[in-house]
Amino acid sequence: MLRKGKALALLGVIALAVFALIYFGIRFTSNWGKSSTQITAEDAAKQLDKLYRNINVTVADPVKGQIDLDPVDVAESLPDISKFAVSVPNASEHFVEIFSSTEKSGTGNDGWLNEVAAAFNSGSPQVNGNTVSVRIRNIASGTAADYIRSGKYVPDAFTPSNELWGEMVAAAGINVQQISKRLAGNVAGVVTNEAKYNKLVEKYGSLNVKTITEAIADNELAMGYTDPFASSTGLNFLVSALGTFDSSNLLSAQAVAGFEKFQANVPFIASTTLQMRDAATTGMLDAFVLEYQTYANTPDLKSGYVFTPFGVRHDSPLYALGELPQEKLDILTTFAAFAEQEKYQKLAADKGFNGLDDYVSELAPVDGATLTAAQKVWKEKKNAQQPIAAVFVADVSGSMSGEPLQRLKESLLKGQKFLGRDNSIGFVSYSDNVSIQLPIGVYDTNQQSMFVGAINSLQANGGTATFDGIAVAIHMLQAELAQHPGLKPVIFVLSDGETNQGHSLNEIRELIETYRIPIYTIGYNANIQALESISSINEANSINADTDDVVYKIGNLLNVQM
Repeated sequence: MLRKGKALALLGVIALAVFALIYFGIRFTSNWGKSSTQITAEDAAKQLDKLYRNINVTVADPVKGQIDLDPVDVAESLPDISKFAVSVPNASEHFVEIFSSTEKSGTGNDGWLNEVAAAFNSGSPQVNGNTVSVRIRNIASGTAADYIRSGKYVPDAFTPSNELWGEMVAAAGINVQQISKRLAGNVAGVVTNEAKYNKLVEKYGSLNVKTITEAIADNELAMGYTDPFASSTGLNFLVSALGTFDSSNLLSAQAVAGFEKFQANVPFIASTTLQMRDAATTGMLDAFVLEYQTYANTPDLKSGYVFTPFGVRHDSPLYALGELPQEKLDILTTFAAFAEQEKYQKLAADKGFNGLDDYVSELAPVDGATLTAAQKVWKEKKNAQQPIAAVFVADVSGSMSGEPLQRLKESLLKGQKFLGRDNSIGFVSYSDNVSIQLPIGVYDTNQQSMFVGAINSLQANGGTATFDGIAVAIHMLQAELAQHPGLKPVIFVLSDGETNQGHSLNEIRELIETYRIPIYTIGYNANIQALESISSINEANSINADTDDVVYKIGNLLNVQM
């Protein structure tokens, strides 16, 4: 009996040991094979659910609205031209107004053309017996082209960064006459981390647009580029990339198929060069596009990065627009000759221009109709292999009553025309509490109608619980991703001010970081430092728009991101 008791005791000890091994083995090996991010995501899900339960969330009854099927009226959405500063005023009655791209009509190293124009005007030049001058208006090339092509405002002349915009303006039926092929030399390029550059050169022999697109398509290079509807470098890269797949026809089935494969592995498309640079500094990107003049003036890029030129040159051509009288054409010719003097070309070199003069364009001339069609291909195909799920989060607090809310509605109603049909859309509004105006659904005609109806039904009152609204949007997206894992989540927040109700940024920051959902913010006449802080977490863009230009800015943002 004693032996039997000892045997039973021993069996009990063994059973207990086995149980302990199994229990603790499960505990300690349950996270094997999972990254710390995945483990954090599990904790984040619990945190998100707890946060969501603490928010007063209602679900509004769906209301259908009337869909406007008319195409976007660009001229109507553009603000008054006074929104874009005259960087050099005219100094005489006889003058020409020139739209100039921002890298040469800004300040400091970006102010070369301003200095040339100021010197030209101060010399009181004479043309046909009259004292003449120039007026320079600082405006990005893509935006300038929108004004000109839509007829909203057509200056006497236009000096974009590259010739592609001149071709597009001409294709819109505007009379275009080239006065100068080059005011100051510049090129577009891909800036690549040196270690990644060396690795790719070792494999491909050299780095150029063709090998870059191959490396991206094979998921060997994480590269970002800028909006080809607004950015000269972005447009240049788009047509250069299409050309690597079929140089004889940028719009062929072969070119489009190659672009789709390549685009599926592009992690980031920036609305602006500044946004893309900020993303690059986080280490998220191996490479990004930039003009050489900017590269030359950025000390932290000169060490550790390699610049590889591509596409057409960015030589700032000068075009006369419309049916100008001979005197204005003569003023433009005189000004171009003045800018091309050795003294001012040396000044340009001092500001980073006229570098890489040996580079010859790799891209054959592209006509304006092809460029416009290429932009359309980009819009249709950029998200084709990974549809987007987006939640719009609208501030309807009391301070939004009146014109701010009307402009918010108008901007969303106009902006929704840019939303791709393959994407999924949801809509949330918030004041003291949060209302789910529209659950996430594929953006078909029915969803579009309910989105429009929800926008039209918005009314303003109460406080501003911005971060509650964002938390609800994250919760909606996580539920949607559980059902459709292939979707790319994004949030758009539209607000006029900082939070004064509900949760704080600190309480949801970890959720935003863990889920890596880009949150684009649009502030209305606001101090939007808090909104900018949200967007910067995951390299999204923040727009500070007033009531004059918010419709245009949101349209551009949605065109890029949706």
